[in-house]
Amino acid sequence: MDFNDTPEEAEYRAKARAWLEANAPKREDHVRGEEPTMAESKAWQAKKAAAGYSCITWPKEWGGPGGTSWQSQIFAQEEAKYPVPGNPFTIGLGMCVPTIMTAGSEADKVRFVGPALRGEEIWCQLFSEPSGGSDAAAARTRAVRAPDGSGDWIINGQKVWTSGAQYSDFGILLLRTDPDVPKHKGLTMFWVDMKDPAIEVRPIHQMSGGSGFNEVYFTDLRVKDSQRIGPVGDGWRVSIVTLMNERNAIGGGSSYHRQVMQLADGISTLAGSGIKDAALREKIADWYVQAEGLKYTRLRTQTALSRGQTPGPEASIGKVVTAPLMQDVANTALELEDQFGIISDPKYAPLQAMFQATLMSAPGMRIAGGTDEILRNIIAERVLGLPQDVRLDKDVAFKDIPTGR
Repeated sequence: MDFNDTPEEAEYRAKARAWLEANAPKREDHVRGEEPTMAESKAWQAKKAAAGYSCITWPKEWGGPGGTSWQSQIFAQEEAKYPVPGNPFTIGLGMCVPTIMTAGSEADKVRFVGPALRGEEIWCQLFSEPSGGSDAAAARTRAVRAPDGSGDWIINGQKVWTSGAQYSDFGILLLRTDPDVPKHKGLTMFWVDMKDPAIEVRPIHQMSGGSGFNEVYFTDLRVKDSQRIGPVGDGWRVSIVTLMNERNAIGGGSSYHRQVMQLADGISTLAGSGIKDAALREKIADWYVQAEGLKYTRLRTQTALSRGQTPGPEASIGKVVTAPLMQDVANTALELEDQFGIISDPKYAPLQAMFQATLMSAPGMRIAGGTDEILRNIIAERVLGLPQDVRLDKDVAFKDIPTGR
């Protein structure tokens, strides 16, 4: 690994820093606990797009600057230093629209890529189902051809844990179109208009008090065959594009090291600069070592990008380490806060309820983008080269797989 910027990388970093300093909100102007509005998020996205700092790797013909992956990494690192508005575009720009760019029609690319890049439209990903969990190939939501011979499809079923569905304009939807073949072979992907009256979005009330996830119901939703992404029955191959983008977006983020160290600094603030408890000092040292491991794993990815190489599946390590780590830090902090640990109001809780919010959000991180178990399998098989799990349903028609009911 080379931890230093090349002259070209250093020049780009300086350029990005100068632009952010001139355009990004300043930390002293940010009030902790206040959520940015959707209008603020869209305005920031549009400003980045106009300056060539949105979707840096996207080709120029689709509105991107045609930059490199290392440029995208560097800008993300620098942007993380500013209190920029929340990013409701991550799923669309990181997962959904790249899938359309890879497998969608030319008409869909022309229609959707530009507006998404500029923050004008928001997307969600409709994969998980109540009976499938992290097994996206177990989808039971059905699409059948309309009986009138139009070539349209009629969709019925349910998705769950869909982030951002309540404010999304469009979504990509993985469906069962053929139950007579093994589960990975009978899937097809479509894009859908989330404002269609045949789609019902029900927010899920979370223990944190928020409702970022949703249940989504489809009742006789009619879609055109032109809304299909990829060939009929090829949905699993198309979905792999989305899933790998998702795990890289969630697992390879550049802010993990900074987040963990901010939490550790908060612990030091609670306990005092001269921490006398040896066990607590040992914990902080462990957290630091794990955070540094995350940083160096990210730098390995950046080094590969700088050399024109493709990073491997080690990006999965980021999320599977970070979520349990943040839970541990938050639990320890709440014990230190004693009776104040039960206060979640940022106006009254120590450090504006930073640890309370972390404790409530970290479990979701252990599910989103693949559970801990799924990611450990990826690491075992693709990083360590261990044998794959035995799959008894590999050659069984989906309709013949026992449901356990």
